Amino acid sequence: MDFYQLNRMPVSDPIEVPRDQLSREQVDFYLENGYLIVEQVFKQEEVAELNADLLKIARGAYPCKPLKPLPPHITDEEALGNLLSVNQPHHVSPVLLEYLKHKRLVGMVSQLAGAHIPEWDGSTKCFQSMFFVKPPGFQGQAWHQDEVYVPSRDGTLCGAWVATDDATEDNGCLRVLPGSHKMRFLWPQRPHENHDEFDMAESSYGFDDSGEVVAEVHAGGVVFLNGYTLHRSSKNRSDRYRRSIVIHYANAWTLVPKGEHQEGEKGFADRRDVIPVSGVDPYCWRGYAKEVEEVWLRPVENPEWIKKPADDYEKVPRGGGVKTERKRWFRR
Repeated sequence: MDFYQLNRMPVSDPIEVPRDQLSREQVDFYLENGYLIVEQVFKQEEVAELNADLLKIARGAYPCKPLKPLPPHITDEEALGNLLSVNQPHHVSPVLLEYLKHKRLVGMVSQLAGAHIPEWDGSTKCFQSMFFVKPPGFQGQAWHQDEVYVPSRDGTLCGAWVATDDATEDNGCLRVLPGSHKMRFLWPQRPHENHDEFDMAESSYGFDDSGEVVAEVHAGGVVFLNGYTLHRSSKNRSDRYRRSIVIHYANAWTLVPKGEHQEGEKGFADRRDVIPVSGVDPYCWRGYAKEVEEVWLRPVENPEWIKKPADDYEKVPRGGGVKTERKRWFRR
């Protein structure tokens, strides 16, 4: 019997998206390599709208606990240079909330995420967004797999890495290891010692990375990544920002537990702070939840400062002494 005739649990009304955006060759490339680069997914005016909204987020234009409005004398350059990343910005930004439901983008995800499941109907949900600034001179992230942090159970976790600046080798674009997703194996992680090149996140290890591919992409393009695909990024050695938005999707029919074990849930552990974006939500009867904390910030600890008046300095205790430093206006 057909599964969809067999199932008697309620599902949500279907969301229609165009599932003909990618060729069969592109889908096969994703299945074989665990990534796919697609240029011009977003128009330049859409990229400009996204970057303008990212600046609004950085300036605290959307009221929420960790993002306070910045004083007028703080320049836009300082506002952006103060942040490395913002997690879940779609919780506060109506602009980003609409873009993670972007029909062209979601149509591509609905062709890719569960393409290895023969009966998949393209139903997709979104549960995470991240805004990365990566100012000049800042490190990248060492080898890792997204499934370590967001397990999808059926291998359908798909990250849409949206470039809102040209992402090049010199400003720290993504690098991927083709085929590393095939066995759905999670490589172990450990601290690394290359702190000039990579941030403090642990690095996956135990594999040959000589087949690494540099995934350059222009602003408006997207790098799609399977959750098991090993990837990293290097230090930004340019004088330009490398802004991007990363959105995580998965097959709507799979349960996606949070990174930490949900006590008492066992096999039914599932996060419900999700947004259905294509097809149906077969777990709509479980309801929806929104995280109590709206966004999470990762600020730059020692931002570069434009010259400021002397009264911007204060005495701050440090260990056994006192250090004179500039007052910290940035949010922690």
